[in-house]
Amino acid sequence: MSDEAERHEDDAEAAEQWQLVNTPLGEKWSGRTRYAAAMFFYKRGEMSAETLEVYRICARLDSTDPLPIIRDRGIGQDWLKRIGFE
Repeated sequence: MSDEAERHEDDAEAAEQWQLVNTPLGEKWSGRTRYAAAMFFYKRGEMSAETLEVYRICARLDSTDPLPIIRDRGIGQDWLKRIGFE
C-alpha cells in the first residue's frame, strides 16, 4: 500500500472514530461507543490515560457526559479544547 493510500485510510478511520466519540448522550450503548472511540485516540497518543479512564467509568452510563467530569478533575485540557468543550 502506498504512503498516500495508507494516510487516506488513517484519515478515514480517524474521522469515523471522531464521530463515534461524539455519539449523542442517552442512546443505547452510547457510553461504550464513546469509550471504544476514546481508546482509539488514546492509542494514537492523542488522549491521556486519565482522560481515557473517565470515558471508561462512563462507558456503562449512556446518559453521563464524560466531558464535565474531565474538566472537574482538571485533566485532559488539550482533549477538551480539541473536542470544543471549554
